[in-house]
Amino acid sequence: MSTISTSSANDFDFFIGTWKVRHTRLKERLNNCNEWQEFSGSSSVIKILGGQGNMDDNVLELPEATYRAATFRTFDAQSGIWSIWWLDGRYPTQLDTPMRGHFEDGVGHFFADDVFAGRPIRVRFLWTPGQHDRPRWEQAFSVDGGETWETNWIMDFQRATV
Repeated sequence: MSTISTSSANDFDFFIGTWKVRHTRLKERLNNCNEWQEFSGSSSVIKILGGQGNMDDNVLELPEATYRAATFRTFDAQSGIWSIWWLDGRYPTQLDTPMRGHFEDGVGHFFADDVFAGRPIRVRFLWTPGQHDRPRWEQAFSVDGGETWETNWIMDFQRATV
């Protein structure tokens, strides 16, 4: 990835704080499924590493069971690239494959190669800061190297009032 001069350690400043989350997730991924599941959650985000990163503590209220997870994001000032790791509280001994990317024209684009259900996939995260304290995160999978994408999870955030 090349250096993107507009990326900075402040790219995720819009996300610092406490949030209510509306999750919309495909019931089955990469299986021609069109049935979506909706559930609530919450997230609390703080800066770490002297401002060169951030982390969030999440509660996901899936219909079958509530669980916790954490995200760690770090910014490499030299390359202008963010790295994002997900830690699922149900599997506390493993971090997911890190996503890498940057913000361009106000939208964060992050990618990784991974495996899903035994198949190699390309994963994409899109972060849109949104307006009026309503950011959005989207996850999509591709089985053809990024030619086509299946969006399978959307998180809409609303700033929580204290």
